[in-house]
Amino acid sequence: MRKQIVAGNWKMNNDLPQTQLLIDDLKKQKLTSDAEVMIAPTFTNLWHAFEAFRQEHIEVIAQNMHFSESGAYTGEVSASMLKSVGIETVILGHSERRAYFNETDEMLAKKVDAALKNGMRVIFCFGEELADRKAGNEENVVESQIKNALFHLDGDDFKNIVLAYEPVWAIGTGETASPEQAQDMHAFIRNTLDNKFGKDIADAVSILYGGSVKPNNAVEIFSKPDVDGGLIGGASLKAEDFFAIVNAF
Repeated sequence: MRKQIVAGNWKMNNDLPQTQLLIDDLKKQKLTSDAEVMIAPTFTNLWHAFEAFRQEHIEVIAQNMHFSESGAYTGEVSASMLKSVGIETVILGHSERRAYFNETDEMLAKKVDAALKNGMRVIFCFGEELADRKAGNEENVVESQIKNALFHLDGDDFKNIVLAYEPVWAIGTGETASPEQAQDMHAFIRNTLDNKFGKDIADAVSILYGGSVKPNNAVEIFSKPDVDGGLIGGASLKAEDFFAIVNAF
């Protein structure tokens, strides 16, 4: 059975005192679902968060990493550095990294390779923008992003890959993606994997939805057969809202 996962991406929010307050609030919440729960604080707060949740049911993960092991890459962080502070999972390919930092499919393929080489699990993000959706080109864009960054892998590598579909057009644009649109794309993604790696692998990979999941729509979205959880942005910064989403399963 596929893992149900809810991951909170805190993005560039919360200094250390604010992080501690949110950690305290998260520890007060009750988990009533079987979903895996993850949070991704900023780099400066990873160790603090990891220590705080060492004995808890929440995994602390990273928002990004570089593909090189070390070197003259000012401001970057490597997989081994993340591992050294207890981090085992990393988000790669987030739409904001692609849009604001010009991350390409080729660069992301190298990042995926580096993470897997270091024994890390990857939450790999992808998705189309509004112009792609309006042009009816969303499936071609998604398929291309997956193929370019992941299709060089072996089937066994997908034991450490979680996919996260982000319809960029449904995040902060005033446009709304329906649960049916989410399911349609998730089914397409799973079929794309099936065509390359076979049904067993396609059926085993968790596919998360990253299109503005909120407490008031999580139950309907998570009820779809190919939606295995969510990559949560703003709602993950409020402990009660985040756990309302986690417990929507």
